[in-house]
Amino acid sequence: MNFISGMRLTLRFGSTVFGISAIFLIIFPKFFLGLLDLSANSDLIWSMQMISITLIALAGNMLIVSVTAPDKGVINSALIMMISATGLGVLTLLIPADLNWFSIVYSTIGFAFGAIYATLLLRWRSSR
Repeated sequence: MNFISGMRLTLRFGSTVFGISAIFLIIFPKFFLGLLDLSANSDLIWSMQMISITLIALAGNMLIVSVTAPDKGVINSALIMMISATGLGVLTLLIPADLNWFSIVYSTIGFAFGAIYATLLLRWRSSR
């Protein structure tokens, strides 16, 4: 397998996940906050909607990098996404609310993407 192709595919899939999450967040922020067991006050609702705009930008950039960037750009993007996805998993577990099934699933998704990027980066590095 060409590991850079795997990184491109992971970036595309991740961009889809983030894009869907962003649309969900901007339309249904109260529902998302409820899933995380957080109170749906106006400050948090606004924060969720601001995060959704950032996710739209991230999803777009991930897609563009996966399709148009040279290999070096894909590798660097995969490194950044490995750190970010793992950070998403960690921060979700540190949520200032009781952990529930959704928090655990959400953090697992972050850790899974982080692990996929790490595996592809390590395999790419060892194949050189």
